Amino acid sequence: MRVVPWLMFLHKWVGLIVGIQIVLWIAGGLVMTYFPIDVVRGEHNIREHEPIELTGSDFSIPLNEIVDTHAPDGVNSLAARTILGRPIYDLDRGEQGHILVDARTGGALTIDEGVVRALARADFLGSDPIAEIGLIHETNLEYRGAVPAWRVQFADSEDTRLYFTADTGRLRARRNETWRLFDFFWMLHIMDYENRVNFNNPLLLTASVFAFITVIFGMVLLVYRIRLKDWNIMRPRALRD
Repeated sequence: MRVVPWLMFLHKWVGLIVGIQIVLWIAGGLVMTYFPIDVVRGEHNIREHEPIELTGSDFSIPLNEIVDTHAPDGVNSLAARTILGRPIYDLDRGEQGHILVDARTGGALTIDEGVVRALARADFLGSDPIAEIGLIHETNLEYRGAVPAWRVQFADSEDTRLYFTADTGRLRARRNETWRLFDFFWMLHIMDYENRVNFNNPLLLTASVFAFITVIFGMVLLVYRIRLKDWNIMRPRALRD
C-alpha cells in the first residue's frame, strides 16, 4: 500500500511536533489532579467565624437618607452586609465605584491599610505575621481582578497572599505556592501564555487538531501492522522463507 509510507512519514513528523505538547498536557493533568483544589484555592487556611446576627436596629437609618447623603446621583444597587462585624450599606454607583456607609452612624467607611490588615488577620487561619501590605493599581498573573486592590502577604511557609478590592473591602483572591505551581501547569495545559485564562485560543485548537491526527494515524498504522503480522504468521513457512 503506497499510502502506508505517507502515513508513517506524517505520523513521525506530526508526532514529533506535537509530542512535547502532549507530554505537557499529561504532566499538567497529573499536577492538577494531584493537589486538592481546596489547597490550591487556599481554602484550608480560612478561619471559621460564628454567624453574625443583625437586627433592624443595626440598619436604623432610612435608606433614602443614606442615598441622598452619599450618592445623590443615584445607585445601581445597594446591599447590606458586614465588615469585621460592623453593619454597612454597600452603594454600587457603577463606573463611579462603591461607597461603604456605616449602617449605625451613617458615616462613610474607607478601606484603608488598617481595615485591610484587620480583614486579612480575620480571614487567615495561621498565626504567621504579615510580611507586606500595599495597594496595587495594575493586574498581574497572580491577580486578575478589579484594581486598585490591596495585597497582603503573610510570612508563612506557603507564601500566602490575599487580595482585597480597595473600594468594597471584599476578598477577591487567595494565592499560595501551590496555586502558583498549579497556575503554571494550567498555562501549559491551555497554551495561553499571556493571560492564562483563555482555553479557546487558536494555538490550543491547532495543537489539539494535530494531536488528534497523530493518534488517528498511529491507530491506522497499528491496525495495518497487526494485520500484516498475522498474515505473515498464516503464510506457509516455505513462502515466508
